[in-house]
Amino acid sequence: MTAFSSRLRAGTPAPSAMRVVLAGSSGLATVARHAGQIGGVLRKAGHEVLEYLSGEINPLGEPPAEGHTTEPFTAAGDIDLVVVLGGDGSILRTARWMGSRQTPVLGVNLGRLGFLADYQPDEVAEVLEEIAGGRFRLVDHLLLEASLHREGRCLLSALAVNEVSVLAGPPFTMIEIALQVDGEPATTFRGDGLIVSTPVGSTAHSLSAGGPILRKDLDAVLFTPLNPHTLTNRPVVDSASRRYELMVPAPNEGSACVVDGRVVSSLRPGDRIEITRGIPRFTLVEARHHGYYSTLREKLHWGGGPHAAGR
Repeated sequence: MTAFSSRLRAGTPAPSAMRVVLAGSSGLATVARHAGQIGGVLRKAGHEVLEYLSGEINPLGEPPAEGHTTEPFTAAGDIDLVVVLGGDGSILRTARWMGSRQTPVLGVNLGRLGFLADYQPDEVAEVLEEIAGGRFRLVDHLLLEASLHREGRCLLSALAVNEVSVLAGPPFTMIEIALQVDGEPATTFRGDGLIVSTPVGSTAHSLSAGGPILRKDLDAVLFTPLNPHTLTNRPVVDSASRRYELMVPAPNEGSACVVDGRVVSSLRPGDRIEITRGIPRFTLVEARHHGYYSTLREKLHWGGGPHAAGR
């Protein structure tokens, strides 16, 4: 499956007529209304708009089976831009929906936090003008590919924008997770689980577990143990170019491999989870006045938040 041949190029004016997908869940009350408004703005500017809104709980669907293509993008052909309406969860589902056919995403926040869905609906018209004038940049983000191996077979693989986690699960007793790096034994984590996150994911589940914040365009992987039963287990940052393997010799009945908050498989003794750098890159469109550190200040209230200086 090949990537989209997007014509967006950072620092150059956007094509006068782009093919744009509006994606989101019509189960959110405001999505359909804003889709109509934003679609109108895009069409007025001469762009072709394809809407893929759904009332499903998982509106953008699951990854296709191996060897199959992803509908509706296959039907749409080449796409220049995907505008996601919703929150960060909607963006994660969109990235999973696109699979290896990643194309630039503009996130419009209709949720609460909106760390990835960075723009408000009333900013979209201005952002589109910035894009039309070439006053934007494309920020590539690392994707992780996790594959689960059982009895010598690869059962499944999944792309992660935020993280791949191994969680102890019911009956909630401590588990051991052995880590190998490029085939070499590294360490064994003992606790409630382990989060392996991308730099983007460092501000998600890993942050809640006490992990550090990594600048989102780094090519690195972060390991954050969950409630480690030792004083020596601390978050570790390593290169994304390495091959990581996780094994749980004695999982609990409810132990699971979780990718971006979605359980992809329960775990059995002898299962091996291989984590490598994904081939595609997840790309966000970033216009002026919306830089990384402003997002940290405004969304996560870093340093006391945007009002701290005025106190």
